[in-house]
Amino acid sequence: MTVQQYLSYIVNDIHRTIVATVDDKGLPVTCAIDMMDADENSLYFLTAKGKSIYDRLIKRKFLAFTAMKGEDTMTSVAVSVRGKVRELGFDKIPELFEKNPYMKEIYPTEESRRALTVFQIYEGSGEWFDLSKKPIERASFAFGKAEESPEGYEITDACIECSSCLDVCPQNCIESDTIPYAIEQEHCLHCGNCHTVCPVGAVTTR
Repeated sequence: MTVQQYLSYIVNDIHRTIVATVDDKGLPVTCAIDMMDADENSLYFLTAKGKSIYDRLIKRKFLAFTAMKGEDTMTSVAVSVRGKVRELGFDKIPELFEKNPYMKEIYPTEESRRALTVFQIYEGSGEWFDLSKKPIERASFAFGKAEESPEGYEITDACIECSSCLDVCPQNCIESDTIPYAIEQEHCLHCGNCHTVCPVGAVTTR
């Protein structure tokens, strides 16, 4: 998938996200926020200026969120994003209301909508995690000027091909026909079993 497809999936297929920001004490605060629009390099949402999340966004200019779609754990797709935000103001409100007509029931008059302002997540990184597939599927992406931040584990040249890691991998995503062994990153759970059992420390964090 392209970055725009990931962002569009968040808006069109999931829509409601759980956003985390940081308060003045440095503690995390979460709330539900609908992602209302996307383009090739950003996401857009709105909030009211009187809400406490507005103050946190203005002060920190950063957020993180996770969004999920699925009937249960084994049919779920989860997308997580962390990135920089900036306030755009009122100009985009009419466009977002047209694309999200349910908002007209919450703020029915033009006067009531004056409390609203739009934020753009313009730079960030994210992760796609699909438990509905076997083996599981995961991918990382970045947008704006952000770079991807690889996580998980990799196997170095110190590998002695002892097969200890093969026995404990829950997704069977370690290739043993290469020297050194290799982890199929798109299927890895990041559980750390391979790192724990490797007798020579050949498995390291990325």
